Amino acid sequence: MISYRCGKCGKVVEIDSERMGIKCPFCGSKIFYKERPPTAKRIKAR
Repeated sequence: MISYRCGKCGKVVEIDSERMGIKCPFCGSKIFYKERPPTAKRIKAR
């Protein structure tokens, strides 16, 4: 299970990656954003 944030109501939703046709159980939206950690990654340039 992966945590996503609903694009419409903003609630965190646990989604099973095996299922197709996912929607928010709170508002019915089908737009989700993957939760990312607040820290930025630093990459050394070549």
